Amino acid sequence: MNQNPHLAFADYAVFIVYFVVVSVYGYTIYRKREKNEHDAKAYFLAEGTLTWWAIGASLIASNISAEQFIGMSGEGFFLGVAVAAYEWIAAIALIIIAIWFIPVYLKNKIYTMPQFLKTRYNESTALIMAVFWLFLYVFVNLTSILYLGAVAINGLAGGEYFHAIMIGLAVFALLISLGGMKVVAYTDVIQVAVLIIGGLVTTYIALITVGRYFGVGEDAIAGFNVLMEKAPEHFKMIIPRPTEASSQLEINKYLTFPGLLSYLAGIWIINLNYWGCNQYITQRALGADLQTARTGILFAGFLKLLMPVIVMLPGIAAFVLYENGHLPQLVGGKDGAYSAVLTFLPTGLKGLSVAALTAAIVASLAGKVNSISTIYTLDVHKKYIQKEAGEKQQVNVGRFAVFASMLLAVLFTWNDLLGIGGVGGFTYIQKYTGFISPGVFAMFILGMFWKRTTGTAAIVGVIAGFVLSVLFNEFAPALFGNETLLYTAWPNGKGGFEIPFHICMGLSFFFTMLLMVAVSFAGPKVNPKAFELDTEMFKVKPQTTVMIVITLLVIAALYVKFW
Repeated sequence: MNQNPHLAFADYAVFIVYFVVVSVYGYTIYRKREKNEHDAKAYFLAEGTLTWWAIGASLIASNISAEQFIGMSGEGFFLGVAVAAYEWIAAIALIIIAIWFIPVYLKNKIYTMPQFLKTRYNESTALIMAVFWLFLYVFVNLTSILYLGAVAINGLAGGEYFHAIMIGLAVFALLISLGGMKVVAYTDVIQVAVLIIGGLVTTYIALITVGRYFGVGEDAIAGFNVLMEKAPEHFKMIIPRPTEASSQLEINKYLTFPGLLSYLAGIWIINLNYWGCNQYITQRALGADLQTARTGILFAGFLKLLMPVIVMLPGIAAFVLYENGHLPQLVGGKDGAYSAVLTFLPTGLKGLSVAALTAAIVASLAGKVNSISTIYTLDVHKKYIQKEAGEKQQVNVGRFAVFASMLLAVLFTWNDLLGIGGVGGFTYIQKYTGFISPGVFAMFILGMFWKRTTGTAAIVGVIAGFVLSVLFNEFAPALFGNETLLYTAWPNGKGGFEIPFHICMGLSFFFTMLLMVAVSFAGPKVNPKAFELDTEMFKVKPQTTVMIVITLLVIAALYVKFW
């Protein structure tokens, strides 16, 4: 099969069409909201103007980026279908958030996550976390998305345009994000369409390529059957616990995804914290009414069921082709899997796949800087720097924050000052967000549903969650041994022992919750700042129930098939 790793004229033409369509559509949406141009809530939240399908599409566009295309394809190459749990459990997490989290936010008129902390706990907790989230979003998420995206596209464009591509991605995202949340969300609808179509095309070509090389014809279904035949271990959802006879490769897989133990806590903390306690994500639903928000979130859950086909299957196809000598162009180990598969695409379709990758990157960048500007403007600038700022001033400050955060990301990514390339973008994001997730999630879940939780407990929880995460991830085997009642540490192939990351998260979360409960018992039985909850908030309409049941049935069928 003819392979060309670089882009041709037709590929650039397809990409330019995508760019023009998104830009024109975004400008049209911006012109429609000009009468509300200086309305702060309209700018930051698109309050009351987003439809359920715009909310759902925007959630997915903001979530899927280069770290999914490159990183999750790489994990598909390494682990197989087990990595799909991140997407399929996310669909269940979105159900939980739609039913129980969103009503709490909307009833209490919560627009930002720091505002939640101030309303429920105290101003100190809100300020600490606002500053933390700003640093995390700028120096971890924004930089890694920009770096990974530029590296991936640069490889397909010839390898000589890294900085030009980086600037192009940043400028494209700025053009969208300066128009506010409504422009971001509605352009995300196009971005998701391009992302899904381009991603499915890549998967289809990968499968028919497998079929061709293994003599079963250019048939995607036959190609998929070849994958299951040649790599049966890649189609098991549950990674088995290592034994004394296990190879280092098998141990490394378990360290990445420790079988059933992942489902006890780790993967739930990751998903519920990401989808339910994250400004970057929840912002899309916070300006809508409850039914619209719920439907949009559940629609995002439907789309999550499809994502492994787009971002994981090409990785498994790359593994089978590589193991059988049909993918010599794979470089950079597992993270080179997706780019290697793209070389099989014919001219024109390669441009569509690059457009899909660009759509994912730009949508994530635009969503991230919009959240950065929202937190900075509403939770820092308006409260502590310019308390009398009017609507127009807030919008202008928000736009300045958008530009400043993107500029910082470009400066720190230009020569990879943060070392993202050394550890890999997917690992870089997981490492720094994972340390804080148990404490943040404990603080939110207790704050929503246990009226006794105190502000002191919240601060203790955030600090304890971080300290415990570092302890279990970095020091526990050396301090307490490799085999205890709480965990087993496994050899990592680098001369040391590690506890699987998901188990570390579960242990950190459990002990953080215990500590927060103990501290809260020193306070009043009902915290004066506790939210008022009633059962009516959590009732769902019949059409919502139908969406939930369909999602759960599909997930159940997938697990039965690939258990």
